[in-house]
Amino acid sequence: MDQPKGSLNPAAAQRIIDQINEGEVIAFLRELVRIPSVNPPGDVRAAMKVCADKLTAEGFEVSFITEDETKPNMIAELKRGDGPTLLFNAHLDVVPTGQESAWSHPPFAAELVDGKVYGRGAGDDKASVTAQVMGAIALARSGVPINGRLIVNEVADEEIGGALGAHLVANSDAIKPDFVIVGEQTFNRICIGEKGGAGTRVVVHGRAAHGALPWEGVNAIEGMARVITALQSELWPILEQRTHPYFHHSSATISIIEGGVKTNVVPDSCEIFVDRRIIPGEKPEDVVTEIRAVAEKAVADIPGMSVTVDFAHFGGREAILNEPDSEIVRGMLKVNEHLGFDTKLTGFSMGTDGRHFAELGVPMIIYGPGDPAQAHQPDEWVGVDEVMDATKAYALAALSFLGS
Repeated sequence: MDQPKGSLNPAAAQRIIDQINEGEVIAFLRELVRIPSVNPPGDVRAAMKVCADKLTAEGFEVSFITEDETKPNMIAELKRGDGPTLLFNAHLDVVPTGQESAWSHPPFAAELVDGKVYGRGAGDDKASVTAQVMGAIALARSGVPINGRLIVNEVADEEIGGALGAHLVANSDAIKPDFVIVGEQTFNRICIGEKGGAGTRVVVHGRAAHGALPWEGVNAIEGMARVITALQSELWPILEQRTHPYFHHSSATISIIEGGVKTNVVPDSCEIFVDRRIIPGEKPEDVVTEIRAVAEKAVADIPGMSVTVDFAHFGGREAILNEPDSEIVRGMLKVNEHLGFDTKLTGFSMGTDGRHFAELGVPMIIYGPGDPAQAHQPDEWVGVDEVMDATKAYALAALSFLGS
């Protein structure tokens, strides 16, 4: 795993870039966007076939790791020698469109307007899929020798956690990569890690009563109002002061609230979900402790009211951070330096499938075209220039890590 050093061979790099054709690349992206691989339900078979057929035609050996037949995960390999294994990972499932009336461009038309491709998944994450597939094909077509194995791994299930997608791949005995580059919207900047998460459930417990006799009950919704106000005024400002050189500050937002059973019943329960994103140095278990302290204090003087605070789904996960001078970071810096792209390192605020590999100790970075703020929005789009730049970068990443 000592390949990344020095700079890229200019002649070899140009031979690879010369194989990239804008018309072909953008046509491939638009074909993917036209396929509504919405999750749920998460059926990516049609989109995956487009990728698999393209790579098979270019000489890649294609297989699948699949537990749910509607959610295949592609392993497309180009093996030349016994050097390291570089894996490109991105996802083909997309979030629902929401109200289509909010879109000025149909979400699955893949319209190309003023240098932008519009559609659900155009940026998240089919632009990265396109850059990885077409970048790998450019390497294969160029004939530039490599020493190692390049794997193009496009997956399902990312938008709901990746249990049937990247998690299966990362834990497969057949796939043991030395380096992983995860495709997400990073403006083609090198993200050396991602924030952690500790989704937290807060439940205020009161006592039910007839709505005409509210003093006979203990209103859990009114209690939750106190909790929310306290979190906003006491905890949120503290989180904003927790900073890190590579990430936005620590954060939290209340994304779901549920309470009440009937209009004429004093609610005996109210629940919120706190979407808590943590930076390196913060621990998931401390998240619950902090929120519990604020919530309990907020309702302490209300007789008959209590509050419980726990992790919502799992025990949370810490942030991931590679050392800035690690092999994988240096290898990708060579690429951006060669192409004249941004070389300032940064971190990724959202969760990615990269965590499934990082949890097993595999070096992982995040890289791809587009603006992360566009993800999950109406009129999602990605710029043609960004996709072309990312395609070049992925193609040269293979040269950087596997060049003989």
